Amino acid sequence: MAMELKGKIIQLLPVQTGMGKKGQWKKQEFIVETQSQYPKKVCLSVWGDKIDQFGVAEGDMVNVSVELESREYNGRWYTEARAWKLEKGASAGGGGNGKSSSNSDPIGDEPFQSNSSSTDDLPF
Repeated sequence: MAMELKGKIIQLLPVQTGMGKKGQWKKQEFIVETQSQYPKKVCLSVWGDKIDQFGVAEGDMVNVSVELESREYNGRWYTEARAWKLEKGASAGGGGNGKSSSNSDPIGDEPFQSNSSSTDDLPF
Protein backbone atom coordinates (compact mmCIF):
# COMPACT_ATOMS: atom_id res chain seq x y z
CA MET A 1 0.00 0.00 0.00
CA ALA A 2 1.52 3.33 -1.06
CA MET A 3 0.62 6.81 0.11
CA GLU A 4 1.98 10.36 0.37
CA LEU A 5 2.51 12.32 3.54
CA LYS A 6 3.28 16.04 3.90
CA GLY A 7 4.61 17.65 7.03
CA LYS A 8 7.53 18.88 9.08
CA ILE A 9 10.34 16.69 10.39
CA ILE A 10 10.30 17.20 14.13
CA GLN A 11 12.81 14.52 15.19
CA LEU A 12 15.58 12.37 13.68
CA LEU A 13 16.32 9.12 15.48
CA PRO A 14 19.80 7.50 15.53
CA VAL A 15 20.86 5.29 12.61
CA GLN A 16 20.44 1.58 13.36
CA THR A 17 22.57 -1.15 11.77
CA GLY A 18 22.56 -4.92 11.71
CA MET A 19 23.26 -8.04 9.68
CA GLY A 20 20.70 -9.78 7.48
CA LYS A 21 20.64 -12.47 4.81
CA LYS A 22 22.01 -9.97 2.26
CA GLY A 23 24.73 -8.55 4.50
CA GLN A 24 24.86 -5.40 6.58
CA TRP A 25 21.85 -3.07 6.61
CA LYS A 26 21.21 0.38 8.05
CA LYS A 27 18.01 2.21 8.82
CA GLN A 28 17.07 5.61 10.21
CA GLU A 29 13.68 6.60 11.53
CA PHE A 30 12.32 10.13 11.64
CA ILE A 31 9.13 11.71 12.93
CA VAL A 32 6.96 13.83 10.63
CA GLU A 33 4.17 16.02 12.01
CA THR A 34 1.37 16.68 9.53
CA GLN A 35 0.23 20.24 8.94
CA SER A 36 -3.53 19.75 9.26
CA GLN A 37 -6.24 21.00 11.57
CA TYR A 38 -5.50 18.02 13.81
CA PRO A 39 -1.75 17.38 13.36
CA LYS A 40 -0.59 13.78 13.57
CA LYS A 41 2.90 12.51 14.32
CA VAL A 42 4.10 9.62 12.12
CA CYS A 43 7.31 7.61 12.48
CA LEU A 44 8.81 6.81 9.06
CA SER A 45 11.89 4.75 8.23
CA VAL A 46 14.45 5.13 5.48
CA TRP A 47 16.89 2.36 4.54
CA GLY A 48 20.42 2.11 3.15
CA ASP A 49 21.85 4.71 0.77
CA LYS A 50 18.64 6.72 0.85
CA ILE A 51 19.60 7.96 4.32
CA ASP A 52 22.36 10.08 2.76
CA GLN A 53 20.42 10.79 -0.48
CA PHE A 54 17.49 12.31 1.40
CA GLY A 55 19.76 14.31 3.75
CA VAL A 56 16.92 15.40 5.99
CA ALA A 57 17.19 17.57 9.07
CA GLU A 58 14.86 18.54 11.87
CA GLY A 59 12.64 21.42 10.78
CA ASP A 60 12.56 20.40 7.07
CA MET A 61 9.16 20.56 5.37
CA VAL A 62 8.81 17.38 3.31
CA ASN A 63 6.53 15.50 0.95
CA VAL A 64 7.22 11.79 1.47
CA SER A 65 6.08 8.80 -0.58
CA VAL A 66 5.55 5.96 1.85
CA GLU A 67 5.08 2.21 1.44
CA LEU A 68 3.27 0.41 4.26
CA GLU A 69 4.13 -3.18 5.07
CA SER A 70 3.23 -5.55 7.89
CA ARG A 71 5.18 -8.64 8.83
CA GLU A 72 4.52 -11.48 11.25
CA TYR A 73 7.27 -12.49 13.66
CA ASN A 74 6.73 -15.03 16.46
CA GLY A 75 2.96 -14.63 16.34
CA ARG A 76 2.98 -10.81 16.45
CA TRP A 77 2.45 -8.41 13.55
CA TYR A 78 4.69 -5.38 13.03
CA THR A 79 3.86 -2.54 10.62
CA GLU A 80 6.49 -0.31 9.08
CA ALA A 81 6.04 2.92 7.11
CA ARG A 82 9.05 2.98 4.76
CA ALA A 83 9.93 6.23 2.92
CA TRP A 84 11.04 5.47 -0.64
CA LYS A 85 10.88 9.00 -2.13
CA LEU A 86 11.23 12.38 -0.44
CA GLU A 87 10.99 15.96 -1.67
CA LYS A 88 11.91 18.90 0.49
CA GLY A 89 9.66 21.95 0.41
CA ALA A 90 10.00 25.53 1.58
CA SER A 91 8.53 26.16 5.01
CA ALA A 92 6.57 29.19 3.71
CA GLY A 93 4.65 27.38 0.97
CA GLY A 94 7.20 27.61 -1.85
CA GLY A 95 7.97 24.75 -4.21
CA GLY A 96 10.25 21.86 -3.43
CA ASN A 97 13.92 21.92 -4.28
CA GLY A 98 13.54 18.84 -6.46
CA LYS A 99 15.74 16.63 -4.30
CA SER A 100 14.24 13.19 -4.57
CA SER A 101 15.27 9.67 -5.33
CA SER A 102 14.11 7.49 -8.20
CA ASN A 103 16.10 4.39 -7.30
CA SER A 104 14.27 1.13 -6.93
CA ASP A 105 12.70 0.35 -3.58
CA PRO A 106 15.27 -1.35 -1.32
CA ILE A 107 12.71 -3.58 0.38
CA GLY A 108 14.55 -6.76 1.17
CA ASP A 109 13.85 -9.75 3.28
CA GLU A 110 15.63 -8.56 6.39
CA PRO A 111 13.60 -9.32 9.50
CA PHE A 112 11.87 -6.33 11.01
CA GLN A 113 13.23 -5.75 14.48
CA SER A 114 11.71 -3.35 16.93
CA ASN A 115 14.12 -1.81 19.41
CA SER A 116 11.36 -0.10 21.32
CA SER A 117 9.40 -1.43 24.22
CA SER A 118 6.79 1.31 24.16
CA THR A 119 3.97 1.07 26.62
CA ASP A 120 1.93 3.98 25.26
CA ASP A 121 -1.78 3.67 25.91
CA LEU A 122 -2.92 3.83 22.31
CA PRO A 123 -6.58 3.15 21.49
CA PHE A 124 -5.67 0.62 18.77
